[in-house]
Amino acid sequence: MPSSPGDSRPAFRSPHALTAPLLVLFLAVSTVTCSTTSAEAAAPYGVKAVAVAASKRGAPYAYGATGPKRFDCSGLTLYAFREAGRQLPRTANQQYEQTRHIPPVQRAPGDLVFFPKGGTMGHVGIYAGRDKIWHAPRPGGRVRLEQIWSGNVRYGRPS
Repeated sequence: MPSSPGDSRPAFRSPHALTAPLLVLFLAVSTVTCSTTSAEAAAPYGVKAVAVAASKRGAPYAYGATGPKRFDCSGLTLYAFREAGRQLPRTANQQYEQTRHIPPVQRAPGDLVFFPKGGTMGHVGIYAGRDKIWHAPRPGGRVRLEQIWSGNVRYGRPS
């Protein structure tokens, strides 16, 4: 029942009116949460980079592409962090060299996940929490959220 002009009671709202916005908020937060201590918590720009990468879900892979419609792996990370207010170098190997290397137990959403190949970093993605990364996988692929498939990874935190 709506309140009248002199009535100080708030207008009645259906309990379902808040369900959709709360569900969206829960889903957004749950994709970037993991079990970290406050000292290891994700930096705000890292959380934003995760959201930017997620917004590019389905964008096609293109070698050398840095967005906004096509990406290679390091092009996606470069683009996501640039949109979040941080600069990264162009290649996965350069990105690895310019990040603070961290042990797996300290990883947090927004950290970079590097996949070594020989003496260099062959692939990079953005850690999204729960052992998953956002990445542009390979030619013919599309930007996607995927389970980390290897134990041979390294983590770096952009500063």
